[in-house]
Amino acid sequence: MRSGRRPKRGVLITFEGMEGSGKTTQCHRLAKLLREDGWRVVETREPGGTPLAERIRDLLLGSPDSDGTSGGAEPMTPECEAFLVLACRSQHRLHILDTALREGAVVLCDRFSDSTLAYQGYGRGLDLAALRRLNRVATRGLSPDLTLLFDVPVPIGLARRRRESDLNRLDREATRFHERVRRGFLDLARRHPRRIKVLDGRGDPDRIALDTVAAVRRFLQARSTGS
Repeated sequence: MRSGRRPKRGVLITFEGMEGSGKTTQCHRLAKLLREDGWRVVETREPGGTPLAERIRDLLLGSPDSDGTSGGAEPMTPECEAFLVLACRSQHRLHILDTALREGAVVLCDRFSDSTLAYQGYGRGLDLAALRRLNRVATRGLSPDLTLLFDVPVPIGLARRRRESDLNRLDREATRFHERVRRGFLDLARRHPRRIKVLDGRGDPDRIALDTVAAVRRFLQARSTGS
């Protein structure tokens, strides 16, 4: 059982990484362990998290046709992709995140603002400063308290992901796109070392889970005691 005082405001812990990094599995495992510790945990994801945001997610990530378009109509522009992501985030922040944080929960979010910078910024080539400004509008200034970045080499991540049956539009992007995304995540980690903790996603999932929960327990303990 955890010790120390519950923080008055909840905490937002985000899980980031490229396709096949294992972040979703680790998010679920951490949620279970923290609940066993006695924490109130809210699990959520982006894009998505609310009924309307999940509908936008389907439009955004729906499986592509062989020509790479979404829905068979027309290619999605990088700007359209970014605006759809941010529209989801606006709904998610208001209807899920704000309430959970106000009530003191530990919120575990599978992807958040760093993914927008990595995918639509570094990956698609959109202006990073503009994306940051738009993200501040969508989140009303909300940012993660802790980010766990699960890093794997692109060939390993894509091989894992492409063994699954539910591939989406981004899964089928060229390897060079995913290389840019990975470099983006690692650059963000270098720029924000206090918030973003990089974990090696290549190893045994049980070992990674132990490292993950240890890092989060230390963070929560320090947060609870005000140290």
